[in-house]
Amino acid sequence: MSEGRVETVRAIYEQWAHGDFRAGTELYDPSVLLILRPEFPDPGAYCGPEEIARYMREDFLADFNGLAIVGEEFLAAGDSVVVRVHQHATGPESGAPVAMRYYQVWTFRGRSVIRIESIREREDALEAVGLRG
Repeated sequence: MSEGRVETVRAIYEQWAHGDFRAGTELYDPSVLLILRPEFPDPGAYCGPEEIARYMREDFLADFNGLAIVGEEFLAAGDSVVVRVHQHATGPESGAPVAMRYYQVWTFRGRSVIRIESIREREDALEAVGLRG
C-alpha cells in the first residue's frame, strides 16, 4: 500500500510541476488539513477542500508567476509519504526568480488524503512520521 501511495503522490507532483494545482484534490478527505508551520508565509491550518482552494487561489498563487512545485524525492512512511520539494517561480511585480526547498508530509486514511504538512527541514519531516533523520 505504501508504494502505491508514493506513486499517487509522485503523479500529483508531476502535474504540479507544470502548474496544474488541481491535481490530487479529488483525493482530499472532506476534513483534509493543510498545515503550514510558522516558518512559512501565511502559517496555520487550512481545513477542508474549499478552504485549501481559497488559500491557494487568493494567497499562495497570487504571490507568484509561473509557479512550479516539483517533487524531488519520495519516501514511504506507513500511512504517510514524505516529499522533498523544490518550488520555483518569479515574483509578479519584480520579475525576480524565487526558489525554495522544503518537505511536505502527505498522510492518508485508506485512499483519502487527510493531511498535508509543509516542513522546512528534513529532520523535522522525518520526525513527523516517526523516523529519525
